[in-house]
Amino acid sequence: MPALQITTSLLGLGLAALIFVLLRRDHLYIHHGLFWIVVAALGALLGLWPGLIDSAARLVGISYAPAALLLGAVVVLFIKALYADMMQTRLERQLRRLNQRIAMLELGNARQEPVAGASAVAAVTGEGSGSPPQADPMR
Repeated sequence: MPALQITTSLLGLGLAALIFVLLRRDHLYIHHGLFWIVVAALGALLGLWPGLIDSAARLVGISYAPAALLLGAVVVLFIKALYADMMQTRLERQLRRLNQRIAMLELGNARQEPVAGASAVAAVTGEGSGSPPQADPMR
């Protein structure tokens, strides 16, 4: 087995091991980890059997196999970036809506508190009942 095959296989297996460690320590979300595990497995597989690259390239009609590999990598990473942007947009939309809901709840509470607070203060101090305020006996 040539040194390049051993090196690429070990890189793929090492990447898979790193991804498992990151998943286990909860540093990587499971959906993202599954994607990267598939990428690492493909790297290890193509490292062990580089003839698969040639076969796949011939299957799609590309005469230069490394170009097919590069094209495949670019397409996969483009799709991954697009998916990440879609998820980022969804999260930002959810965050904006949650902030708006919190603002509406705080506004509703702010409108209710002065009325309830004012009546409580009026009851304690005697304001609004027509009688003069009483001195606090605790002073």
